Amino acid sequence: MTKTIELKGVQQRFHARGTAGGYLTAVDDASFTLSAEPAQVTSLVGQSGSGKSTIARNVLGLQKPTAGDVLYNGKDIFQLSRAEYDDYRRNVQPVFQDPYAIFNPFYRVDRVLWKAVKKFGLASTREAGLALIEESLRAVKLEPERVLGRYPHQLSGGQRQRVMLARVHMLRPAFIIADEPVSMLDAQVRKLFLDILLDFQRDHGMTTLFITHDLSTVYYLGGDVMVITKGVIVERGPVDTVMHEPSHPYTKLLLDSIPQPDPDQRWTDRIEVDELGEEEKAEAKLASTPETPVI
Repeated sequence: MTKTIELKGVQQRFHARGTAGGYLTAVDDASFTLSAEPAQVTSLVGQSGSGKSTIARNVLGLQKPTAGDVLYNGKDIFQLSRAEYDDYRRNVQPVFQDPYAIFNPFYRVDRVLWKAVKKFGLASTREAGLALIEESLRAVKLEPERVLGRYPHQLSGGQRQRVMLARVHMLRPAFIIADEPVSMLDAQVRKLFLDILLDFQRDHGMTTLFITHDLSTVYYLGGDVMVITKGVIVERGPVDTVMHEPSHPYTKLLLDSIPQPDPDQRWTDRIEVDELGEEEKAEAKLASTPETPVI
């Protein structure tokens, strides 16, 4: 059976003083499906505060939605049995934004790799575990002898992020949930990181939900894209189509906000994003509904 992650009408509200009704809606009626076969890259793009990371937490089971369902192979992830939950945890792996905060500074970086080996029974002997770790480090363009035995502060941000990719490589999950994983990396390391994600898709059949505010990385990865603003997914489709023929005003604003590489062209415009009304939300939902439920 093909593994799937499906969001159906997910809404996430948070209590907030001074707001209408006493709450803030971070995600409003979000619905989409990710499929492990064929492996694909789907990007979720929007400005800061648009609800992207909240959706990531919903998908990872870190935040139970106020309404709606997050389904893994058709079952609510918050009602999985122990065996089903273990399968979910192995097959849905996160890569977070901050390469400085994902490691405990008191432990060597080896620890996150050995914990995965032991937790998921990836090797029967220490020698086999070490061989697996070294293989996965090389797969993400790291030299094991220059990484193993070191503390987090002895590695660069790009190296730390790739150690987490090595952990993903060891587990071979069906899905990667990457929440702004390259926003703190320089351009050269950013390209290397994106290339590794594409290698994982091509060589190991991993589907990635790539969450970002950067349209250039979305274009580089290709695949499909969903555009979100104010918690509402307003447009979705193939990257080339959305980038070259955007149908929603917000998508057009995002594209217009990209600075042009022309020193003679001054960037003076400011983007104002208005709150979506109920009628606009309904139109956005209709416009963003794909012809097929799997993207």
